[in-house]
Amino acid sequence: MNITAMVESPKGFNQKFDYDPKENRFRLSKILPAGLVFPFDFGMIPGTKGEDGDPLDIMVLSESGTFPGCLIDCRIIGAFQVEQTERDGQTMRNDRFIGVPGVAQLFSEVQTLGDLPEAILNQLEAFFRNYNEQAGKQFKVTGRLSAKAAAALIKK
Repeated sequence: MNITAMVESPKGFNQKFDYDPKENRFRLSKILPAGLVFPFDFGMIPGTKGEDGDPLDIMVLSESGTFPGCLIDCRIIGAFQVEQTERDGQTMRNDRFIGVPGVAQLFSEVQTLGDLPEAILNQLEAFFRNYNEQAGKQFKVTGRLSAKAAAALIKK
């Protein structure tokens, strides 16, 4: 499945930006602790809505970072099925979709999560876990979804 992702927080940045639809621009929402940066471009899939009320989250695997607001045409290669517990104790599903740009060179042959080295998948899970712990939330990957299963969730 091909989708368009909007980058909010670029690869290598330690700032978290959120798109503000009312203002039609990006707002700095947090600064990550020293040493913690986004390993790849992170953003959202416009026109979707997750259980948390926000657009679905996506990590875009590419050899270089872009900038906040950059639109990237991607193929979905899978997702991390996630249970996230907020600071108030409320637990919800908040999956993280994984995409590869159509113009990618380094990841051009990647079609599924299984095509990636296990080390990359483990590092992505560790990043999300650490990132959420810093915000006082619990983050638990309950499964890895195939490209087909991830696409079905996006369509839903």
